[in-house]
Amino acid sequence: KKEIPAAFRASAEIGPRSHLVAIMNKKKKPFLGMPAPLGYVPGLGRGATGFTTRSDIGPARDANDPVDDRHAPPGKRTVGDQMKKNQTADDDDEDLNDTNYDEFNGYAGSLFSSGPYEKDDEEADAIYAALDKRMDERRKERREQREKEEIEKYRMERPKIQQQFSDLKRKLAEVTEEEWLSIPEVGDARNKRQRNPRYEKLTPVPDSFFAKHLQSGENHTSVDPRQTQFGGLNTPYPGGLNTPYPGGMTPGLMTPGTGELDMRKIGQARNTLMDMRLSQVSDSVSGQTVVDPKGYLTDLNSMIPTHGGDINDIKKARLLLKSVRETNPHHPPAWIASARLEEVTGKLQVARNLIMKGTEMCPKLLMSSKLSVNEDVWLEAARLQPGDTAKAVVAQAHVPNSVRLWKAAVELEEPEDARIMLSRAVECCPTSVELWLALARLETYENARKVLNKARENIPTDRHIWITAAKLEEANGNTQMVEKIIDRAITSLRANGVQRNLHLWVQDAEECDKAGSVATCQAIMRAVIGIGIEEEDRKHTWMEDADSCVAHNALECARAIYAYALQVFPSKKSVWLRAAYFEKNHGTRESLEALLQRAVAHCPKAEVLWLMGAKSKWLAGDVPAARSILALAFQANPNSEEIWLAAVKLESENNEYERARRLLAKARSSAPTARVFMKSVKLEWVLGNIAAAQELCEEALKHYEDFPKLWMMKGQIEEQKELVEKAREAYNQGLKKCPHSIPLWLLLSRLEEKVGQLTRARAILEKSRLKNPKNPDLWLESVRLEYRAGLKNIANTLMAKALQECPNSGILWSEAIFLEARPQRKTKSVDALKKCEHDPHVLLAVAKLFWSERKITKAREWFHRTVKIDSDLGDAWAFFYKFELQHGTEEQQEEVRKRCENAEPRHGELWCDVSKDIENWQKKIGEILVLVAAKLKNTF
Repeated sequence: KKEIPAAFRASAEIGPRSHLVAIMNKKKKPFLGMPAPLGYVPGLGRGATGFTTRSDIGPARDANDPVDDRHAPPGKRTVGDQMKKNQTADDDDEDLNDTNYDEFNGYAGSLFSSGPYEKDDEEADAIYAALDKRMDERRKERREQREKEEIEKYRMERPKIQQQFSDLKRKLAEVTEEEWLSIPEVGDARNKRQRNPRYEKLTPVPDSFFAKHLQSGENHTSVDPRQTQFGGLNTPYPGGLNTPYPGGMTPGLMTPGTGELDMRKIGQARNTLMDMRLSQVSDSVSGQTVVDPKGYLTDLNSMIPTHGGDINDIKKARLLLKSVRETNPHHPPAWIASARLEEVTGKLQVARNLIMKGTEMCPKLLMSSKLSVNEDVWLEAARLQPGDTAKAVVAQAHVPNSVRLWKAAVELEEPEDARIMLSRAVECCPTSVELWLALARLETYENARKVLNKARENIPTDRHIWITAAKLEEANGNTQMVEKIIDRAITSLRANGVQRNLHLWVQDAEECDKAGSVATCQAIMRAVIGIGIEEEDRKHTWMEDADSCVAHNALECARAIYAYALQVFPSKKSVWLRAAYFEKNHGTRESLEALLQRAVAHCPKAEVLWLMGAKSKWLAGDVPAARSILALAFQANPNSEEIWLAAVKLESENNEYERARRLLAKARSSAPTARVFMKSVKLEWVLGNIAAAQELCEEALKHYEDFPKLWMMKGQIEEQKELVEKAREAYNQGLKKCPHSIPLWLLLSRLEEKVGQLTRARAILEKSRLKNPKNPDLWLESVRLEYRAGLKNIANTLMAKALQECPNSGILWSEAIFLEARPQRKTKSVDALKKCEHDPHVLLAVAKLFWSERKITKAREWFHRTVKIDSDLGDAWAFFYKFELQHGTEEQQEEVRKRCENAEPRHGELWCDVSKDIENWQKKIGEILVLVAAKLKNTF
């Protein structure tokens, strides 16, 4: 119920609440023509009351007067107890203490809470509620707006825990199940006493108790025999406990003259006693000590078991295993488990005793009408025993036909003894391939051949014996026998009903390759490569097998597969090409050139094979041989554009510019193409003959006006001469003929931006996006244009539109990552990886992000991943090389440079800016890499 304000409290105390209604409505007369309210007593407000007789109020007695039952027990009284109850009830109803009083709201409780809730009370409450609602609505909008702003400001200054750890939550998606399970559980960090509290009552003993008993001790006047042993009357206790008088006495451990306990001397005496006990263990004759006093406690610590289990769990396990042993004493796993439990807990001797008892309890089991000792118990016993004892244990087993026990016995012997033991073992176990092969390895060449022949007689169905025989012949130089042995193996196994499994044979060949038995490996592959393959699937299957061998690092197996495939398909260009690439990546230059000579003999029309051969000779420095190969290629492929251009490049790279000019002139007359004209223009341009280059360009555009690179070269030549209008005209003419050439649009836009025409550049890019929708390069240039102009908000808006139109563009996502503020970059990179998981630009951006955060190991890992996915992206190599220059060693820098030279990248925005610069036309890949890395800046 609402409390009445202080302005109305006085009238409320004088009259009933009906006057409040009259005050709210002044036009209305307060009482004329109105019925009296309920409970109205005339004159009560001014103190005029009616007459009251004694019959109305009862007998003349004060309320506090005692009654006749005033001596009744408590609870039976009628007046006193009733008054106390009423007083307590009144106190509970309202608290009119000054501490609960407020000047505006009044008392905390209602003054009229004890009175009846009447109609006028309800009307007054409704009026007050209406007033409160009206006042609240007047300020509601402004208050809510202010609260919203305050909350936003607070959240900016103090973000929620959820927002602060949003990037870490995303990382949880990368956590594997094994990593999650390896997170330790949060255990109870309290010690055992705190976890299991015991309410023990400890009563400290007073010092007077010790003093009393010390004083009551008897005095001894006899000399201790130890005193004579340690030199007269001096006791071995240092620190004030020496007896200076003959026959003197020391009253216990008390300080002379006092009955107080000297705790320091007690500690010294304890240490001295420990020294004395250790010295008693020493040998007094030789002076040698049986126990090392300094390492004594260390040895004690080493005896503590290192297991991580609870002692109660160990006791339970020991009890359970004991029950199993007693229930079934012939059950070997029970004895083995018991021994291993004791071994884990550090009781090695107990474990040995248990397992030896196990060999006695379950020595023999009747299996297949033969007596066979249980091997597991004996093997465990041999494992737990030291060397010589282990040999005795194995010998005690008496199991001539157990291969596992023979192997255990052989492993314990020296090579010569092992050979003798294996000779006996193969007699007892003639069907064990492992024993035969082990014996063959220990024998000489002649004896090994005899052993393997016996093994083939005893086990005619195992291929490993044949393979070992082939490896033996290869190791001793008889490579001509290897092929015969493998062929005889295939025939013999087929005759004995062994099914030929290509997968198993390939695995054996790969093992031979890794062991260095090349001839055996190649012989196996030649013998089994055609097993179970349909004729139409041979080429596809063999190429897959070769790739699988390369992935397993079995290079000789892959080489054998390619050699066999080339025998079957000598005129297949694709097989020759794959074999050539294999030799290029994994072979030597000589093997590559030999293969290419055979390749062009079988496929003379394959231009790429000729070019690979010429390039290999050129890289080796043999330019005349490269020229001769290209001459032969001309004879086989007259008027081939690729061979013409390769010959031109060979001459220009070796500074034979006149030869290159004559070749290009000859090519323009005999095999005129747009690329031939373009190379002609570029040669004159890089040599400084600008007029000749322009003349050739104009001639070329008459024939090939739809070739955009000619228009680009024309505009760039004019731009180099600083003729902006002519350059603009060339680009515009080119765009009319080639409206879908993205580089032309970019060149024109950058030209306008260079001369300060930002609006025109923006319009050109918008027009290009209309003609070439969903093109990420144009969107990227638009974003960068605004960013270079300082309009970051517009750049962000354009980037959002670009990602909507090209959601899977890696180059846009990589730029978007670094447009964000540093705290948001990691989140953006996660989104980019979701959209473009295998895009090299996104992987490169992530590597740069780790680099900026100084996470060197992760950055290097992501750089490796980037160049592996796309080795043709020059920008990735440049950033990788720059990274290694700052954080890597010289070996790592050299490795990146060599890998880049082998990959020969040709693309990348930053890479092409340097590699296609006229001044760098003769630079090698390694030199371009250094130049691009020098231009990079760590501005991310």
